[in-house]
Amino acid sequence: MPRRSASSWWRWRSWCSGSSGAERSWRRSVLELELEVVRDGFTLDVQLSLAPGPTALVGPNGAGKSTLLRSVLGAVPVRRGRIVLDGRALLDTARGLSVPTEDRRVAWVPQEYALFPHLTVLENVTFGIPGQVGRARAGAVMDQLGLAALGSRRPGALSGGERQKVALARALAAEPRALLLDEPLAALDADTREATRALLAESLHRLAIPSLVVTHEMRDVLALGGPVVLIEAGRIRSAGALDVFRASPPSEFARSLVTRVVGGV
Repeated sequence: MPRRSASSWWRWRSWCSGSSGAERSWRRSVLELELEVVRDGFTLDVQLSLAPGPTALVGPNGAGKSTLLRSVLGAVPVRRGRIVLDGRALLDTARGLSVPTEDRRVAWVPQEYALFPHLTVLENVTFGIPGQVGRARAGAVMDQLGLAALGSRRPGALSGGERQKVALARALAAEPRALLLDEPLAALDADTREATRALLAESLHRLAIPSLVVTHEMRDVLALGGPVVLIEAGRIRSAGALDVFRASPPSEFARSLVTRVVGGV
């Protein structure tokens, strides 16, 4: 493992602890979305503001969850709208502005993790991050996620939970200002999912940047403990506190989601 620079290490630590006044100010990032996307007869039309910390995004299959994430990332053309992160416009169709995906500082963790099988864990985490500073930052993130001892292994030698951690570490090592996670626990078995769920929730709360997490599991929503956004047929049906979502599910889909946990399913 390469030697880490002290500045990189403590920068990561300050994200997690919130101990630095300067970093606390940096952390107050807000992601504001006004998007209209039309694809293959489907229309996504949303307005949403995301505060620091995890937000669960739930909805039926085909509701537009993945399309929303990919639109924020810049991977899907937007017919009309704006994306503003920390006051910086990433997209403004009225002005003809669209910041390239690689310059948005928005990280994405896909459901299948998209790790490079021929690279080691360390090489996966540092992929696209040049120089010693990047390697030092990657090492710090790997320490935080319990991956330090796995740096020389390849993805094929890892468990599902370990691969999920590597995908998250790669996203965090890029120093994103917002994070998108598309069903990050769906590929895991039940036992691994339970343990990884707690780590994921803790990591996102400590990182404290806008993090939009797609899930079909109410247990994931409960573990995240943050706001819940319900999307149906390409529209935001509700967005608000978890307690309100549980107490008054705003649709039949939401009621079924809540009931599955209450009923122990």
